[in-house]
Amino acid sequence: MSDERHRDIDADDLATVRAVLAGDTNAFATIDRKYRRRLYVLIRHIIRNDRDAEDLVQDTLLKAFRALESFKPEYSFEKWLFKIASNTCIDYLRRARFAPEPLRLDDSDDDAPPRQYADPNSPRPDEVLEHAERQEILRAAIASLPEKYRIVIHLRHELELDYNDIAARLGVPLGTVKAHLFRARQLLLKKLEPHRHLFQP
Repeated sequence: MSDERHRDIDADDLATVRAVLAGDTNAFATIDRKYRRRLYVLIRHIIRNDRDAEDLVQDTLLKAFRALESFKPEYSFEKWLFKIASNTCIDYLRRARFAPEPLRLDDSDDDAPPRQYADPNSPRPDEVLEHAERQEILRAAIASLPEKYRIVIHLRHELELDYNDIAARLGVPLGTVKAHLFRARQLLLKKLEPHRHLFQP
């Protein structure tokens, strides 16, 4: 096992998994408390519906509990759990996209607005999920930057200000703005390197 894989393993998660598999099913509550909120944030970015996101968190945890024997302890439990969440979201989006039109046997709803069918050119569920994953990774990478770099990234790439406007707003020389942006982008590239497969065209 590589050193990188070792770093991904959480000893507390592993101990909890082993306790559940040994028969202490109540120990799974520890996983629930630790990951429920994280799962909700991940799923909510994809689903955009509070109630459905909460249901999918519950589905994810239930699937994880039922599949716990398949978890390989030499890997990250968090990544394994989030993979289940991702697959659960994909299944949900596919069901929502291809849900059949309910059959109506009367005309009581003739005034109802026409059903909106999915655009065949709209992104596939896996594309939606991958986009959400990229956005989450990018947000986390930006949030981890030193404040002076976070600010210039925000002003340049979110507010789309030009270099002169950024310099004026921050009250710093133009050269400082360019230097901070250059350094910020270098740091971001380094932080995103483990996820480069998600950002390649």
